Amino acid sequence: MDLFWEKGPMFLNDLREFYDEPKPHFNTLSTQVRTLEAEGLIGHKTYGTTYQYFALVTSEEYNKSSLANVISKYFDNSYLSAVSALVKEERISVEELKELITQIEKGE
Repeated sequence: MDLFWEKGPMFLNDLREFYDEPKPHFNTLSTQVRTLEAEGLIGHKTYGTTYQYFALVTSEEYNKSSLANVISKYFDNSYLSAVSALVKEERISVEELKELITQIEKGE
């Protein structure tokens, strides 16, 4: 997805050129792109017998939906449980959490 966001619409051959050697096989890229398309993340425009692919969602939209999926899958759709886990695992300190609450209350 990053390449589509950074480079814009492209054909599979264009996409393949951005990979280091050994470059992935054309069929492998085709499968990956079709999977992204089936998930509604990219679309395509037809040019004869080939397709030009493009992002349907922004990176911001993708990140928001990814976070929502993680919260739903691993924290029973509870953002509070997710934050609690971050504090318990010391990924965020209580002081940082208090600072975040203060910022939110101030509307920052």
